[in-house]
Formats: sequence, structure tokens, C-alpha cells
Amino acid sequence: MIRFIFLRLLQAIPVLWVVLTATFFMIRFVPGGPFTAERAVTPEIMRNLEAHYGLNKPLYRQYLDYVGSVLRGDLGPSFKYPTRSVNEIIADKLPVSIELGLWALAVALGIGLPLGVLAAIRRNTWMDYVCSSFAMAGICIPTFVMGPLLILLLAIHMGLFNASGWYGPGDRVLPSVTLGLAYAAYVARLTRGGMLEVLSQDYIRTARAKGASDARVILRHALRGGLAPVVSFLGPAIAGIITGSFVIETIFQIPGIGREFVNSAFNRDYTLVLGTVILFAAFIIVMNLVVDVVQVWLNPKLKFE
Repeated sequence: MIRFIFLRLLQAIPVLWVVLTATFFMIRFVPGGPFTAERAVTPEIMRNLEAHYGLNKPLYRQYLDYVGSVLRGDLGPSFKYPTRSVNEIIADKLPVSIELGLWALAVALGIGLPLGVLAAIRRNTWMDYVCSSFAMAGICIPTFVMGPLLILLLAIHMGLFNASGWYGPGDRVLPSVTLGLAYAAYVARLTRGGMLEVLSQDYIRTARAKGASDARVILRHALRGGLAPVVSFLGPAIAGIITGSFVIETIFQIPGIGREFVNSAFNRDYTLVLGTVILFAAFIIVMNLVVDVVQVWLNPKLKFE
């Protein structure tokens, strides 16, 4: 396993380099710049700004300088926050997105797994149809529709929660439910499919023939194999959840890294865009590696190859 993890981490290096390089040149070729939205300044001040941030150098020189700073762990200064570096902004905003992601993950698993299991063990019954309908609705309704609906119903009309903000425990409910419901729908569908496949296996029939109770068959024998599709899905899903949803953080005015990424794209804050993209790419790579290890643990027939 150690050799497998080491090789996967080595393979991640060129992937991150490609992501960094592609993002660097794409944002530089986009019309506009980090200072074009500022109030009119004299050409002399503009030249001083470009010289301060190294934008007056040739593009290849800027690329090499940035790659060198990344290798040293320095993501550079922010163009829109002159007194802060990208490292400081990420360190400040990332914990908020992680907390939102953990709550949303709890909602997704807490709702999706039971619904998927119930739909599988009560196949082609009203319970299966209800659970499947919920999953289909969750897949079809996007978060930018679900969020405002929950705000309108629970915040404005019923007054149970705040419509936006990230201050008290109550402010975690609406964004976590909005983000978690979307993933709960996928988890329910995948759990149902995986459980139906496992429940038709010979060893399940053998367990029932030996007199094992339904609860023991489901929890002890079927659930471990039935969760394999869910585990595969949770790799990129957890990366997307933990790093925060751009839409959710914008709708609910949450000061997370996702919202900062959106603002940096509009502001042409080159270094902040690059820093967040590298962060997201690295997180996805790590989560996919964790999923591969968990899959081998769940299914001993698989090997670390």
C-alpha cells in the first residue's frame, strides 16, 4: 500500500503542473487585467503597479517566477488585497468551506444511504418509488434553485433561519441542507443500485438459508459490498463538497474559498485564481487516492496496482 500511495503521489506532480500551466496562460489571455477595473490612473502609476507585481516582465519570465515561488510554498501576493498574500487568504477562508462541506457531507450520507438501502430491500414497492422519486428530484433540481426556495420558505415566510450570513449555528442549516441534498440524491441512487446487485449474490442467499436475520444480512454482509459505487462517487464528490460550492457560498453570502474564487475570477486576481485552482486540484487528487485505498479495504479481491 505504501508503494501504491507513493507512486500515485509521484503521478500527481505532472498533473498539478499541467493544471498550473494551463490555468496560468488561460487567465493571462483573457481580456482585461487586475487593474483595469480601478479608477483612472496615470500611465506612470500603472507602470509602477505592473513593475511591483512583475507584470512588466515577459510572459515566460512571469511563468518561471511563479512556478519557482509555488515550489517554495509561496502562492504570491493578491492583486486585489494588497496587504494580504494568497496563502493568508486561503488559510482564512478554507476552514469555513471545510466546515460547510462536512455538514453537507453529513446531510448527504445521513439521507442518501438510508433511502438507498430502503429502496433496495423494498424493491418495486411504494417505499422504493418514494425514495427513487426523491433521488430523481434531487438530481433534477439544481442548487441555485433549491437554495432560494429554502430561503423563501424557511427564512422569509417562516422566519426559522437567517437568509444569509455565517455567524451562529443556525446559519449552517440552510446552506448545508441545500448542498447536501444534491449529493444525497446521487448517494441514494448509487446505494440502491449497489445493494440490488449484492443482494442477488450467492453468499447472500447462503446467509439467509442459514437463518440470518434481515438486519444481519443487510448490515453485516450486503452493506459492505453495496457501498462500493458510493465510495467511488465520494472521491470527487467530497472534494467538491469540502472545498465548498461556488453557488452556495454566493447565494448565502458565506465567506468561504469558493466565493473568493468567484470574486477573484471577476477581479482578474491572477495569483488568487491560480492558488485556488491548485488547491482544488490537489484536494481532488488526494480524495481519489483515499477512495482507491478504501475500495481495496472494502473488497479484498482488489489489489493495490
